[in-house]
Amino acid sequence: QVQLVESGGGLVQAGDSLRLSCAASRIIFSISALGWYRQAPGKQRELVANIDSGSRTNYEDSLKGRFTISRDNAKNTVYLQMNSLKPEDTGVYYCATLNIYSLRPVDWGQGTQVSVSS
Repeated sequence: QVQLVESGGGLVQAGDSLRLSCAASRIIFSISALGWYRQAPGKQRELVANIDSGSRTNYEDSLKGRFTISRDNAKNTVYLQMNSLKPEDTGVYYCATLNIYSLRPVDWGQGTQVSVSS
C-alpha cells in the first residue's frame, strides 16, 4: 500500500514562507506523478500544483510565482515551497500520487495544517 507522509506545516504570519515535504514509500517514485492539494475550511479540496516524472510542473493559476513544486527522486520526496503566504492560503495541504495519464489523484497522505495569520 502506498504511503505518503507530509510534514512542514505550521502557524506563520502573512508574508512568511514554508516548505512542505511529502515522503513517499511503496511506489516507484521516479516514474510517479505527484501533486499537492489543499482544503480550506468549508471549501472543496483544490489542486495547488503537480509534477510529473520528467519534472514538468503545473500550477493553479493564482498561485504561480508564489508556490514552487519540486521533487528529489533520490529521497523519494516531493516538496512545495510557499512564499509570501497570505491568510487565504490557510488550510490542510495534502500530497497525492496521480494517475500518470489523467493526472487525477489516486492515493492521499494524511495532510499537514498550514495556518497563516494576518
